[in-house]
Amino acid sequence: MTDLSSFAAIRDALAAAPAPDRAARVGAAERNGQLTKPPGALGRLEDLALWYAGWRGDARPRLERPQILVFAGNHGVAAQGVSAFPPEVTVQMVANFRAGGAAINQLADLAGARMDVHALDLDRPTADFTQGPAMSEAEMAGAFATGWTAVDPEADLVVTGEMGIGNTTAAAAIAAALLGGTGWAGRGTGVDDAGLARKEDAVTRALDANSGRTGLEVLAALGGRELAAMAGAIAGARAARIPVILDGFICGAAALCLGAEAEDALDHCVAGHLSAEGAHARMLEALGMTPLLSLGLRLGEGSGAALAIQVLRGALACHSGMATFAEAGVADG
Repeated sequence: MTDLSSFAAIRDALAAAPAPDRAARVGAAERNGQLTKPPGALGRLEDLALWYAGWRGDARPRLERPQILVFAGNHGVAAQGVSAFPPEVTVQMVANFRAGGAAINQLADLAGARMDVHALDLDRPTADFTQGPAMSEAEMAGAFATGWTAVDPEADLVVTGEMGIGNTTAAAAIAAALLGGTGWAGRGTGVDDAGLARKEDAVTRALDANSGRTGLEVLAALGGRELAAMAGAIAGARAARIPVILDGFICGAAALCLGAEAEDALDHCVAGHLSAEGAHARMLEALGMTPLLSLGLRLGEGSGAALAIQVLRGALACHSGMATFAEAGVADG
């Protein structure tokens, strides 16, 4: 079993992550060049198919067992009035997920995806990070390990989603710490101008109280258990060569922490969508990712990434299902 008990152990696990299968990607590229279409006619769908083929080690892959993981956590910073909803909503929404009543449940069903919900100590919020670290090293590592082990080794795609009142403030603080600049706080659940001012102030105070950190240390100091678990799931999927579709602003913040630890830590990931949370575009630019969809979503839960599964399915259906020129008896020029 992989040791994930400390920052050092997690860094070792990240360093040991496998690369994509070069031979499978080359084979996929050769097949793509023989399909009954003009070169490049399917645009980014072609790039997606080659990316997926390399990570799955199959030049003609299919997508059959997607897994959606939703992690929930509560944040001490919520006491600063940074959300339009109280922390009790996290508990209530977890119940809704488990009853099948949320948007993510419908999108998971549509995608034929297994969906698992993990509530992380909801009765014990993280510490208020405007006063000091949100989590200790051990607490962060424990949540990270929960995400890592939640990945089904038989899955062929992973989507990570979240629920946690106050977590857009945590994501904004992480982005500010790792990328610098201002203006990372947005309206999240729909806070008014006064609420937005409180979020911006909380981010400023969080940075002052937790300076001099990077990567996993930032995740512990400014994140939440659900963000740490998402980071763990993204890393655990990489260890199993399972591609990942990232969701929005909060998922992106968790991914940023991995990217700060290892330059190639997110090579197995694509961005599912551009969130309506204002700073998400800046975050994606920093990650070097172009989103698959832009639909004005800002729900979280993994909803945008779950919907993007359909785009990836389309890419693979064309790549693996189309006939080659030789098979179809069509002249290729």
